[in-house]
Amino acid sequence: MTTPPSRPGVVDRVLRHDSGVVLFCVLLIVLGASWYTIAGIGMNMTAIDMTRMAGPIGEPMRMPDQTGWTATYAALIFMMWWVMMIAMMTPSAAPTVLLFTAIKRMGPDKAQASRLSLYFLSGYLVAWAAFSVAATAAQWGMEAVGLSDGPMMTIRTKLFAGCVLIAAGLYQLSSLKSACLRHCRSPAQFLAEHVRPGTYGAFRTGVVHGAFCLGCCWALMLLLFVGGVMNLYWIVGIAIYVALEKLLPRVRWFIPLTGIALIAMGGWFAAAPLVAAG
Repeated sequence: MTTPPSRPGVVDRVLRHDSGVVLFCVLLIVLGASWYTIAGIGMNMTAIDMTRMAGPIGEPMRMPDQTGWTATYAALIFMMWWVMMIAMMTPSAAPTVLLFTAIKRMGPDKAQASRLSLYFLSGYLVAWAAFSVAATAAQWGMEAVGLSDGPMMTIRTKLFAGCVLIAAGLYQLSSLKSACLRHCRSPAQFLAEHVRPGTYGAFRTGVVHGAFCLGCCWALMLLLFVGGVMNLYWIVGIAIYVALEKLLPRVRWFIPLTGIALIAMGGWFAAAPLVAAG
């Protein structure tokens, strides 16, 4: 006579199934966003072409076909930023999404754990949509005053590029950065404090988690203006660095060292025009 499977065994299999479904959806989102980013997100050139044409920091390649800002172009730039943020930030959010799935499977919402996890992820991505709106406005403003090269989407001067690097370095050393990073590094503690029941609760929890990640990483994302918004080297490099920040909580020197390096690099670029003029 066959012994029926124990309940813990059944629970484990269900958890693995739910985690597999959620992980597949996350992977699909990341791959789709990555492909769309590399394809150029509706621009005249692919990200590969723009990476090849990228000039030194503060000295972007000049392009003659300056595109005028219209509502359609602004929407396209917003989509560029948002899709890029999805590709860069979703992998580092995957552990929290999977833990959220496991928690929901063990509670009163267990019948809809996978669906609620996707609502959680949607809320997380909405937070980065808000950042994308701000980044689009910043890009528009910088182009309007001549601080950014429109077609290459890169800061024009070494002085301003240096100032952005210094600002990002100072933020790395700030208490707000540390506070937000603590939440991002501790998914279990974050969910214990912020998880809520139901569909709206899952979405709200995702938005809150996205807000903490935004508070942790927004200054790093502004470095894309320095290296080139569509420069794949900078996109991949920043995405890897963001993941390392969350995966290396015991390496306490990692973030301060990065902040000091950014400040030093920014000082070098900011001083370059003054040295040249002297």
